[in-house]
Amino acid sequence: MHANNALIRPSNLKQGDTVCIIAPAGHVKLAYVNKGIALLESWGLHAKLGKNLYKQDNTFAGTDSERLADLQEALDNPNIKAIWCARGGYGAVRIIDAVDWSGFKKHPKWLIGFSDITVLHNALHNLGYESMHALMPISLSTDRPIRRAKPIASLHDALFGTALHYEIASSPFNKNGKASGQVIGGNLAIVYSLLQSDLTLDCTNKILFLEEVGEYHYAVDRMLISLRRAGYFEHCKGLIIGGMSMKQDDPDFGKKVEEIVLDACKTYDFPIIFDFPAGHIVDNRVVLLGRNATIQSDTKISTIVFD
Repeated sequence: MHANNALIRPSNLKQGDTVCIIAPAGHVKLAYVNKGIALLESWGLHAKLGKNLYKQDNTFAGTDSERLADLQEALDNPNIKAIWCARGGYGAVRIIDAVDWSGFKKHPKWLIGFSDITVLHNALHNLGYESMHALMPISLSTDRPIRRAKPIASLHDALFGTALHYEIASSPFNKNGKASGQVIGGNLAIVYSLLQSDLTLDCTNKILFLEEVGEYHYAVDRMLISLRRAGYFEHCKGLIIGGMSMKQDDPDFGKKVEEIVLDACKTYDFPIIFDFPAGHIVDNRVVLLGRNATIQSDTKISTIVFD
């Protein structure tokens, strides 16, 4: 697990650079990818597609070996400056152990995605590299262009090197305070599923970001208690909670998701910011994983400023 010194930051993109779109997990549709290609081209970037991008093996975007081949080619090719995962779903954990990072280490590049792509983010963090928790081509399929404007702008800014500074209305559930540290994390279920493996995260002096979709309240409670028991909150500097779209428990669990988080962290005094616009929501803005940030929650406004 990586110590809390500065991670290696891939180079900013510039017009003319090539971004490779791959699907390391779930099967992806042509229409999603086409919107992603159009967006990249509107920014003056070239899109390269993984050879197996449109393959399908039941729920997966091709067999494990096909998905791995596309990821490996994108990591190894020095002409590719960023890897954009077309969607999440499930499947990255099935290929992660076979990835050879030696080519990537010679030519680091941005890895972009969220949800199941948290597997790859954790791997990169523990190897000592920054990565980008951000929208994917599948995210462009929703018919809400106005609400997509901010996350698209944040992805453009992040890729081309503009500093990210977020200011949001404070939730009444926030635990006010100020903290600085590397931001790590991603999808709660994925982070939880990687406990006791080489992809476990060391949260010492770091700010943990978590988001989730389609889980029952009791399941979120179980996962957070498990993270607490594994020491994730013990020396954590702060917590950012993104989108948390929940299923309805029957019988009712009796707590809102914010109350579940606060209960799991009740013995710690770090700041907690709720309702950050990132995750399985339309307003899914970039979180620079591995980047130092300062978070501050006050009664009315919360800020997250990435270095």
